[in-house]
Amino acid sequence: MENHQLLQENKDALERYEFQMGVERGRLALTLDMLTDALVLVGQHGVYCQSARQPGKPAMDIQIISQRIGGAKELVLGVMEELKRKRMGAME
Repeated sequence: MENHQLLQENKDALERYEFQMGVERGRLALTLDMLTDALVLVGQHGVYCQSARQPGKPAMDIQIISQRIGGAKELVLGVMEELKRKRMGAME
């Protein structure tokens, strides 16, 4: 799926987030939603792709993908908080 198509499918959410939070934070909020959706899909896939070495755990590649998406979410949240902090500082 192309990025343009993803943005078209999420146009309403993007407009709502940009209105509520400003352009930068709104786009990051949508990115966070998309990462969360990807994390859910990977988690569901992990249920079916079990590790041969660690029964009851997802396959190693699924574990790594989940960790990377989780790390990306943390980075996005950090940027959103920094933008909010800067905006609040500029308002004072």
